[in-house]
Amino acid sequence: MKKITLITGGQRSGKSSYAEKLALSLSSNPVYLATSRVWDEEHRIRIGRHKASRGNEWTNIEEDRQLSLHILAGRVVLIDCVTLWATNFFFDLQSDVEKSLEALKEEFERFTNQDSQFIFVTNEIGMGEISQNEIQRKFADLQGWLNQYIASKADEVYLMVSGIPVRIK
Repeated sequence: MKKITLITGGQRSGKSSYAEKLALSLSSNPVYLATSRVWDEEHRIRIGRHKASRGNEWTNIEEDRQLSLHILAGRVVLIDCVTLWATNFFFDLQSDVEKSLEALKEEFERFTNQDSQFIFVTNEIGMGEISQNEIQRKFADLQGWLNQYIASKADEVYLMVSGIPVRIK
């Protein structure tokens, strides 16, 4: 049965930990679909720590844009994270918010058009001050609109506050 869960919150709010626990409660062999590109050496080390912290029960897939290339019917799939996924489209499409949002929505629909349980992790980046940087403002718009889109399609939405999941939908 297809189901979409969205877990959102600020940095270090406990989103990924909660998502991992949820996925493991639903499956003994969930899929971890990581969307990050390696931006620099510090980021490579960070990614390595994340991989090492997951046990052998996980099927790990790295995919920075085309999630729909992976047929995962019948699986529990944790996508971590929407923010990095959106960043990849945003940079590849020269910071064009409309083109990025359209491409992300299309890819989201293609990917979630399979009978799986999806757990999407995302960031609430628009809860602070408005940036003085134009690119950051554009990305915050993209992220906010994409989060709203995914939340509208989700069966459940949780906001993480200091490690505590608060059910929104």
